[in-house]
Amino acid sequence: TVDESELLTVPDGWKEPAFTREDNPKGLLEESSFATLFPKYREAYLKECWPLVQKALGEHYVNATLDLIEGSMTVTTTKKTFDPYAIIRARDLIKLLARSVPFEQAVRILQDDVACDIIKIGSLVRKRETFIKRRGRLLGPKGSTLKALELLTNCYIMVQGNTVSALGPFSGLKEVRKVVLDTMKNIHPIYNIKTLMIKRELSKDPELRSQSWERFLPKFKRKNLKKRKEPKKKNTKKEYTPFPPPQPESQIDKELASGEYFLKDRQKKRKRMEEIKAKQADAVKKRQEERNKAFIPPKEKPAVKTKKASTEKKIDIEAIKEKVKNAKKKKLGALPVEEVKLKMEADEKKKKKK
Repeated sequence: TVDESELLTVPDGWKEPAFTREDNPKGLLEESSFATLFPKYREAYLKECWPLVQKALGEHYVNATLDLIEGSMTVTTTKKTFDPYAIIRARDLIKLLARSVPFEQAVRILQDDVACDIIKIGSLVRKRETFIKRRGRLLGPKGSTLKALELLTNCYIMVQGNTVSALGPFSGLKEVRKVVLDTMKNIHPIYNIKTLMIKRELSKDPELRSQSWERFLPKFKRKNLKKRKEPKKKNTKKEYTPFPPPQPESQIDKELASGEYFLKDRQKKRKRMEEIKAKQADAVKKRQEERNKAFIPPKEKPAVKTKKASTEKKIDIEAIKEKVKNAKKKKLGALPVEEVKLKMEADEKKKKKK
């Protein structure tokens, strides 16, 4: 008895056995071929590295021809070709070379555990300026975002023109496609890179392999979306009625209702003149009131009453007079009265002795 979870998981380090001639000894029945065009600026590079392309495809018994006049590359199977999937890999190789992928990276497509994905991004955004900004966002400053994506997915990524070419394992290509399409939908790649980093750490734990990772993954919310401002005037819908709205009254109907219709022309003219004079009189009255406002005196503030000096504390005037007299008698630096008397007596005694 073996657990079903063990049967569903692929053991670490397991590789599918290589396809050899013994698996298909009789070869292929029909000849298959694929061709692709390449831009003019790739002509010099392809001409230089074409012998290496022929040598790499020759190991799988696939012929490759370069037509510089037409500007195309063609790959065809031969009688010795035994691997039916070799022509598909050769087709992907020439596609990658046409999309500016260097030969050193493109030749990896001939390996069994490597696949490629060419993502068309040119038609995902309408405006050209917006497309260039979002494509630059995928690259990042000095290619840092693209380098981080390559390290997390183990894929080689090449952004060229209106396409993104990716080369690597199937699991990595799936993540690359998701990040590229989200970036073109105005979702910054840093959010997906953070999620990939968390997944990479979680995959190292064998206990979490069979569990859901949703609780560990971050959930990003858009912060720049503003709520729609409600209008100041709200148009309320009126209740539906099957009857049409009433027809507005004409001038004749109004005159008939007020009785003016039956008046003579003189009377109508007189009435009109009276109305005009009444309006003029109102206007003159208002104008006169405005002029008279300048002559109206402003309201005066109430005078503040001075508080009367309290008569409770009586001032001793005689005591103050004595103090002033004593102060006049005193001089700056003068001796008190008692000391002066003693000094005068001592002087008189001295005179008597003499």
